[in-house]
Amino acid sequence: MCIVGKTVPHYDARCIQDLYSMLKAHGDWMDLGGADEQKPAKDGTVEAWGRSPQNPAGGWYGLKKSSRGRFGVYVPPLMEALGLCELEHNPKNNRIRAK
Repeated sequence: MCIVGKTVPHYDARCIQDLYSMLKAHGDWMDLGGADEQKPAKDGTVEAWGRSPQNPAGGWYGLKKSSRGRFGVYVPPLMEALGLCELEHNPKNNRIRAK
């Protein structure tokens, strides 16, 4: 769980290690691509990976229906705070890579 203002999205705790492992294997910068649950995620982004049936969870890491999206927005800053990644902080189109 992470808290952003009054928003409290819930994600499976394993998402941090799974995303870190995927980024290590990817080896380069990856677009975040945050999108609401009802909107499609752009291919090749962290958001798309967080929803993909091919990720280690076999689909969504979000635990609460109707607030499962925005994985690419909420999880990467947590990983940055843990020292696991580098994260861009531009107004738009940010990217992430594993340390």
